[in-house]
Amino acid sequence: MTSPITTLSLVDTDPAELPVDAIVIGVHSQSGEVDGAAGFASTLLLATGAESIAVAFDGKLTETLALLGATGAPGEVVKLATLGTITAPLVAAVGLGPEPTGAAPAPEPLRRAAGAAVRALAGSATVALTLPLPDDEDMPAALRAVAEGALLGGYRFAGYKTRPQPSRRPAVASVAVHVPDAADQTAQTEIARAAIVAGAVAHSRDWVNSAPNELRPPAFADAVAAAARDAGLTVEVLDEKALAAGGYGGIIAVGQGSEAPPRLVKLSYTPAGGAGYGKRVALVGKGITFDTGGVSIKPAQGMWEMKSDMAGAAAVGAAMLAVAELKPAVAVTAYLPMAENMPSGAAYRPGDVVTMFNGKRVEVLNTDAEGRMILGDAMARACADGCDYLLETSTLTGGQVIALGKRIAGVMGTSELCARVQTAGDTVGEPAWPMPLPDDVRKGMESEVADISQVNAGMDRAGHMLQGGVFLREFVTDDVSWAHIDIAGPGYHSGEPTGYWTKGGTGVPVRTLLELIDDVAANG
Repeated sequence: MTSPITTLSLVDTDPAELPVDAIVIGVHSQSGEVDGAAGFASTLLLATGAESIAVAFDGKLTETLALLGATGAPGEVVKLATLGTITAPLVAAVGLGPEPTGAAPAPEPLRRAAGAAVRALAGSATVALTLPLPDDEDMPAALRAVAEGALLGGYRFAGYKTRPQPSRRPAVASVAVHVPDAADQTAQTEIARAAIVAGAVAHSRDWVNSAPNELRPPAFADAVAAAARDAGLTVEVLDEKALAAGGYGGIIAVGQGSEAPPRLVKLSYTPAGGAGYGKRVALVGKGITFDTGGVSIKPAQGMWEMKSDMAGAAAVGAAMLAVAELKPAVAVTAYLPMAENMPSGAAYRPGDVVTMFNGKRVEVLNTDAEGRMILGDAMARACADGCDYLLETSTLTGGQVIALGKRIAGVMGTSELCARVQTAGDTVGEPAWPMPLPDDVRKGMESEVADISQVNAGMDRAGHMLQGGVFLREFVTDDVSWAHIDIAGPGYHSGEPTGYWTKGGTGVPVRTLLELIDDVAANG
């Protein structure tokens, strides 16, 4: 199932004369004294880009918006009928917060504002954005942010409804971003890249939002493989027989409780310079298409959100589709282990000892810690195939949400690469925070019968997120720089839409992975 994608273009015509259904301007909040009194009142300040619109309203635009309740708060959208003052019948003012001192707004506020505005204008066929863009070397990043935000905010999952919904307005079909020169090559390049990246995020969101009965491991593998082949990637799919023969004990153990057998999908991209060109990047994503917890079953409340437990694999698969189009100068290979964690007479049990792909034996204590089992196999395979950097992402632990909340991912692994993940996340608006891998956490996972316990041997949940990282470290060879990105919170948004996040799958960390790949291609 593919949701419709908003199209994107550049325009340099006077915003007041653009023949669109709605035009978006930015407004800042501003505090000022009230008639010299001691108190303060909040006033509005139009952002750069709205000048010709303000002229058309004879200087009364901010006053009118304030009367309608506009405050300039970040993400706030206030609509105003133009009544013929400009060509567009509607102006939407989106809040950008306080005006930055001596600078244009940073990329992330622009990204969120564009997303909020385009989402609020659902039902409009054509929308133009005239938001503040710097006129210096920061312009490309700001333009990329506006374009990405508009496309991501316009995303809407196609869904499964059988009847038309009168209250459900269609997503904006076309967005034009106002720039000084629409023919500028740098601007054109940024717009093209934003469309590719946002398309990949939408693909990831579609997979995460799909009903779990329609995207069990074989179907998920087929969907990823088909999209990858269409994109020109090299594809290898291992079914349950190949997995058993290859010694992928973790993937087999987790998947054996379901009638829908597990899969491992490998996607490969080779740059024009050949396989030996520069550093090699491996991506690994957790693909648990539904997680009941297995024999260690989860509570019923909220279990339906466990359809999102494959968000890591969805992000990695979608990122590879973007890689195929962006063609970075670095070899990238992705590994997507897929399984459905179900309780049955064939399910794996607490107390089982599983032999993993790299030969290590794991004592299973909690079948709900299944993600690390399939990831261990995939990460060991990536190292066996050969790579310089290994980036793995997964909705791995509830401990990530407890420690860092629903917006900030936890990162563990090689210190230098974790720092690069954090920088990339900050750049694209997908924040991440490095976490330690303490020796005492590893000591607590010593098993009396195997090489390592799957979780703390005493079932102590202290440092639960760190336990996941410590376990995964066992499957990375010493010569590989690696990072584990825990997106248990950021991978799925169950609340009301905000910024460019719609409800459901977020596509995190597609954009972080692509930024990191660009970083490796440029800097090794």
